[in-house]
Amino acid sequence: MEQSLTPPYGAALDAPLAHDNNTTPTSKIWQVIKASSVGTVIEWYDFYIFGSLATIIATQFFPKTNPLAALLSTLAAFAVGFVVRPFGAIVFGRIGDMVGRKYTFLLTLLLMGGSTFAIGLIPNYAAIGVAAPILIFLLRVVQGLALGGEYGGATTYVAEHAPDSRRGYYTSFIQTTATIGLFISIAVIVGTKLTVGAAAFAEWGWRIPFLLSSILVVASYIIRRKLNESPLFEKAKAEGTTSKSPLRDSFVEPVNRKLVLLALFGATMGQGVIWYTGQFYAYFFLQTILKIEQVQASIILCVALLAATPFFVYFGSLSDRIGRKRIIMTGMLCGVLFTVPIFYGLKQFSGPIVEKTAATVDAAGVAVPAVMVANDFQMLPMIVLVFCLVLFVTMVYGPIAAYLVELFPTKVRYTSLSVPYHIGNGIFGGLVPLISTALVAYAAAQPSGFLKEHSIYFGLVYPVVIAAICFLYGSANMKDMRNVKLMD
Repeated sequence: MEQSLTPPYGAALDAPLAHDNNTTPTSKIWQVIKASSVGTVIEWYDFYIFGSLATIIATQFFPKTNPLAALLSTLAAFAVGFVVRPFGAIVFGRIGDMVGRKYTFLLTLLLMGGSTFAIGLIPNYAAIGVAAPILIFLLRVVQGLALGGEYGGATTYVAEHAPDSRRGYYTSFIQTTATIGLFISIAVIVGTKLTVGAAAFAEWGWRIPFLLSSILVVASYIIRRKLNESPLFEKAKAEGTTSKSPLRDSFVEPVNRKLVLLALFGATMGQGVIWYTGQFYAYFFLQTILKIEQVQASIILCVALLAATPFFVYFGSLSDRIGRKRIIMTGMLCGVLFTVPIFYGLKQFSGPIVEKTAATVDAAGVAVPAVMVANDFQMLPMIVLVFCLVLFVTMVYGPIAAYLVELFPTKVRYTSLSVPYHIGNGIFGGLVPLISTALVAYAAAQPSGFLKEHSIYFGLVYPVVIAAICFLYGSANMKDMRNVKLMD
């Protein structure tokens, strides 16, 4: 049964579209979605090419004497971009709530694109030594700050144009952008590698995906400049009801602070770990644990992503009819119950691992180990299993933008939405590859016993436990919202 919603959650409305809070023409809404989504896709593309090239970046920007340490350092550089995202949410959320949504996500787009382009120009460790990893870390910080301001701006902008009764549907298109950005990053990387060859790609071709982002960013900036400001923000600005201190109003005011904590512990924390486990860690697992070559691993993930991406829109639209909570919590529970069995299944279908080349010595006299690859893996069953992981992602992620937007009033919506989202996704979710890889290494280092025997799955303990905590807290405290009139 649909729950009755009272402030601070808004008012549940079963009125037809004509009585919705927003009467923006449908053609205008699609223009808004297009411009917002294109920019957000590019920002996710910029963010994920770094992680997708982690193994190559480890050899380019860190000493080769300890490959595991180099890989963990690269993953730490990847993770730092996530850790600073909440700070970006604070900085740019404040600007967005005081100055405007449009101006803010134009700024974040340029910061993200500029730092990504610069990564493609940095000389490697052999050329400039320790300065290389330092520059990588600094640029990852800029990327993380920019992304911390992007999502909240794009989501808020679309939601404030959308009618109340279809907000889940319209905002779900923004929810597809992270997956599409990941998909494009993988496609560009694989396409470049096939074009220039594996040896050239490892030496210099890996820079091309970073440099290409500059073209995409300029095109997106031109599209976004044509947009007008959000109608709800313009109304608040005209009436003088915008916040003079969004940080204080978001985190000091007791009612709003309670909602921020609910958003974090009841939704975004679990959603973050499910997203990064189902899409990014699964890709990483295929390559580093199961030893499937990058092109084949990319085919597995990309086919699964293509098949599952429409479900972001399906579950976003469904949440307009049956409520956000039950869909998000169902996806969360599926992640808790089925993630480990699915990864076990991936291992069973991966085939035996064999040596591809003999060990060699590079020009610097450093031993290069033999390459181990999976042999005779079964691609179709692995695609189906990864599709299931991504399907769980669509359930928790598809409706969550509408849910978060509906929690907070217009004057602090950008800040209040962005901070818990980027803590949940940036810290809890973004640390999945690093923490899971470290847990696998710890279990593998045990002399014997259960942990040693099942070490490749030990990294899944972290996301499953976090998702379970979020499921229990969210089930007890979230209200099932739909057709909510946005608060002024």
